[in-house]
This record gives sequence, structure tokens and C-alpha cells, in this order.
Amino acid sequence: MLVREPIILRDQIEQSRQELRRLVERHGMHDDKVLKQSMVLDELINKYTRLIEKY
Repeated sequence: MLVREPIILRDQIEQSRQELRRLVERHGMHDDKVLKQSMVLDELINKYTRLIEKY
């Protein structure tokens, strides 16, 4: 495992969380943009979890 990979993923997760918060504030919880960003965040978290569980 590259040492940097989990760090990069954590950074991407944090950026995705911030974007999700921004979208919720702007569009509300039920907007399609919010749902799509939530799915992006979920996938990043799943990827990070799978990576960590390998090692």
C-alpha cells in the first residue's frame, strides 16, 4: 500500500463532506445535487474502508 493513498483519500473525503454541506445549505436536503454528492462521499468512504481493511 502506498502510504500516501489513505492520506489522499481522507483529503478527498473531507473535501466531499464540505461540498455536501455547501449543497445542503444552498439547495436543501432533498435536492438531486445533494443526493449525488452524498453518493460520491459514500463511495469515497467505502473505498477508504476497503483500503484500510486490506492492511
